[in-house]
Amino acid sequence: MTTPLDATHSNASTHTHTSSNSNAKSKWNLHDTQWTLSLFGTAVGAGILFLPINIGIGGFWPLIIMACLAFPMTFLAHRGLARFVLSSKNKHADFTDVVEEHFGVNAGRLISLLYFLSIFPILLIYGVGLTNTVDSFMVNQLGMESPPRVVLSGVLVAGMISLMMGGERLMLRAFSILVYPLVGILFFLSLYLIPSWQMPDMSLPEVGNFGKTLWLSIPIIVFSFSHAAAISSFVHVQREHYDDLATRKSEAILKRTSLLLIVFVLLFVFSCVLSLTGEQMAQAKADNVSVLSYLANITHNSFIATLGPLVAFIAITSSFLGHFLGARESFTGLVTKQTQLGAKTVDKIGVVIMFFAIWFCAVKNPSILDMMDQLSGPIIAMILFIMPMIAVYKVPALHKYRNRLSTLFVLAVGALAVFALIYSMIK
Repeated sequence: MTTPLDATHSNASTHTHTSSNSNAKSKWNLHDTQWTLSLFGTAVGAGILFLPINIGIGGFWPLIIMACLAFPMTFLAHRGLARFVLSSKNKHADFTDVVEEHFGVNAGRLISLLYFLSIFPILLIYGVGLTNTVDSFMVNQLGMESPPRVVLSGVLVAGMISLMMGGERLMLRAFSILVYPLVGILFFLSLYLIPSWQMPDMSLPEVGNFGKTLWLSIPIIVFSFSHAAAISSFVHVQREHYDDLATRKSEAILKRTSLLLIVFVLLFVFSCVLSLTGEQMAQAKADNVSVLSYLANITHNSFIATLGPLVAFIAITSSFLGHFLGARESFTGLVTKQTQLGAKTVDKIGVVIMFFAIWFCAVKNPSILDMMDQLSGPIIAMILFIMPMIAVYKVPALHKYRNRLSTLFVLAVGALAVFALIYSMIK
């Protein structure tokens, strides 16, 4: 027979066990490191190879200011989106469920559709980019003949999607394998370029031009560091893994991801910018080539020429995986709400449709990719920056974040990014 003393002792031991288990989970662990690398890999896509040119061409002082703003812009925006997804009463809710819950069925479905359309064009771009990178490497570095494009693109796209179909564990392992060399090569290249650094032009630009350059640089920073496509899936996993600790752990992982991005990417950007003159950056932009390709061409350095395609391959592959995660989840959420089909069936249909669409685009090698990227740009800014901040004022669970400086900062940056992109498209 259990006495009250036994029961008290049992409850105390259960409480102690729960407390120690909670403390163990609150410490940084391998799960957290793997997700940090996954989010880092999602953010570091092919855009990093064009980032030094796009942001450096505006001059030295705008580059310094944008470098200082990069961390708060990246961390606060992604934290806001993570908080938005976590604000759902349904513990198993994905992004499409949360927007319906907070904004109503019709508005929710429209936002979910826009979310999917902001990610999907990027997958098409990466399908083309990966095929071109591997083809160029095989021809120029390995001295092989160019393989049939339909075969090469099909194998590459199928290979990347197969990693996603292998489950979370295989995906995280793939990210770990890809991201370590990416970080290492970026860091090594940044140091390798130091001997060729030149003194930048330190003269202060006119106030009007300076302000306009800063304004038009905001979208470049926003999208170069964006890992919004993976946030919903990331938060869902943290909720299942950590339960009540999900918010705290998610924010800790996002903070480390943002720091990792800022340190390694900005070091690479500064190293490339200081190795080139303003005229050379303008020429690289006119030639529409990546910064490593341009450096390899003007220095005739075989080392950079070899590492350039390798960085591009790893960056595109890792970012493809993260964006496919978001596209797959949003497609499944959208279709299951419009039809009577089960989630597993819709998921399989979505994977097949996306495979053939990406493959078709990679074979055709269209020239409209920049336009598609610009079209998805304003939508990403609205979903990443503006919508979660509107939810802060609308959703009771998020009311505690109202009128904070961080909330107003993210809202302002989002508005500036959207208007800058619209201005760039219509000018």
